[in-house]
Amino acid sequence: MLKRLEDLPGETLRIRIDGNMVEAQAGDSVAAALLLSGVTTTRTTLISGAPRAPYCMMGVCFECLVKIDGVANRQACMIEVKENMSVQTQIEVSRGEQSDD
Repeated sequence: MLKRLEDLPGETLRIRIDGNMVEAQAGDSVAAALLLSGVTTTRTTLISGAPRAPYCMMGVCFECLVKIDGVANRQACMIEVKENMSVQTQIEVSRGEQSDD
């Protein structure tokens, strides 16, 4: 689990991750808030369902895609948290696991 190096003074914000309220610090990226709250998978791949998580933390790899305030496929590492922001991981059923129902 990711941990802050030190407790720096800063405004504490509350955001919702997959329906759970968590605290983040003003200036944190959404990816940092996810990792600090213990989220280890932000999305799964469409075909195989392989888990993905923040990797580069600078907007290059696109592994940290999440839904933010209802908008899907946002790069969590490039967006700062805001009070009452809603973040949803994009963990989907892979095509190989879909039923014929």
